[in-house]
Amino acid sequence: MNALLPLLQDPPFYYPVSPISMVRGRGLRLHDDEGREYLDCVSGTFNLILGHNHPEVVEAAKLQMDELVFSSSNFNAPAVDALARALVAISPANLTRAHLRSPGGSTANEGAIRIAQHITGKRDVVTLFRSHLGQTFAMTGLSGFSTHRTPFPNVFPGGVQVPAPYCARCFYKQSPDQCGMLCVSRIDDFIRYASTGSVACVLVEPILGVGGNIIPPADYLPSLKAFCDERGILLIFDECQTGFGRCGHMFAADYFGVSPHIMTLAKGMSGVGLPIGAILTEDRLTGLDKLFHGFTNGGWLPAAAAALKTIEILQRPGFLENVRHVGKLLCEGLDGLRARYPFIGEVRGAGLMIGMEIIEPDNPAANLPDNTRALALQKALLQQGVIIRISEHGRGNVVEIRPALICTDSDIAEILQRFEQACAGIHA
Repeated sequence: MNALLPLLQDPPFYYPVSPISMVRGRGLRLHDDEGREYLDCVSGTFNLILGHNHPEVVEAAKLQMDELVFSSSNFNAPAVDALARALVAISPANLTRAHLRSPGGSTANEGAIRIAQHITGKRDVVTLFRSHLGQTFAMTGLSGFSTHRTPFPNVFPGGVQVPAPYCARCFYKQSPDQCGMLCVSRIDDFIRYASTGSVACVLVEPILGVGGNIIPPADYLPSLKAFCDERGILLIFDECQTGFGRCGHMFAADYFGVSPHIMTLAKGMSGVGLPIGAILTEDRLTGLDKLFHGFTNGGWLPAAAAALKTIEILQRPGFLENVRHVGKLLCEGLDGLRARYPFIGEVRGAGLMIGMEIIEPDNPAANLPDNTRALALQKALLQQGVIIRISEHGRGNVVEIRPALICTDSDIAEILQRFEQACAGIHA
């Protein structure tokens, strides 16, 4: 009898799902089962950096599947070997080793921490307020939101959260031109009073993604790197959202001109959403036995083949330059809406990683976050056929806008037109 249930009732999901059923996608565009078209302005879950069903990447994955779908990590495989070489070639020069046994970002971050703890012999992990580092128990415990930990009795130990470089809402009530980088120098106080005193690494998203698309001031990451070097602490960049061209450069490390000691990668790595993650390290950080960090689907061959093709596409002449160009058009267009719609606050972006704050319109100078209006704008945009997300998994006030990197000028014009219509509806 149970075998007939899917035919007799709604799908028996454990969790709530949208009534919209997507059936087809190509590039920026999705189509539901009623034939309606949507502009996907968050690239799936920020992972479809080349859009839906990019034909070259899909073909590369299919060709690999025709030859070999799976090989144990006990053996070499041409696709994984080539991917390791390609990742090292495009990464900052100090990152010379590729660890490809993670199937996604959460596990890559856990592996990076294990490497840091093993090499340094220390234990604690410093992370930022508002950071989102993954969904496993360990990464939930280390991320910068209590809301992710509240329902659960056990939290991964050894995490020390410190204020993020959120200049628009500075924890220390300072301005960037006079603060003296307190968000770096005061980490010493957190280490002294809130840690065990044994700190292995600082793990940060170069641009806080789920936390509100927060772009640090220019001096922050260089200062943080110097801080870590002076104290023998390893600096890890979580580039799961910022990597592979999202910022208009191959990595946020390139955008900011700062090379971490370790970098983690996932999400956009395969271009079209096939699961794969990676850890890149300096040569001096090798030595963690592979039995301590390895997952069955780490380095999955079709995903590795897709990642190789994605890297090739990103390196084509003019590709990343176009990301910077269209990103600037989109930022300027969204910022232009502020004069007409007082609920729009700061618009900030790097390449096609863009955030737009929604604030209470009665007193714009107060810059008060308005989650209710942000959710209303999300709904209005969906009615206009535009898919976006709201920061902090819907609890925040920042509209997250991250369309696929294949955007054209005409795509940007269409996105801005639909944003205008949605904002006008909310304003009315």
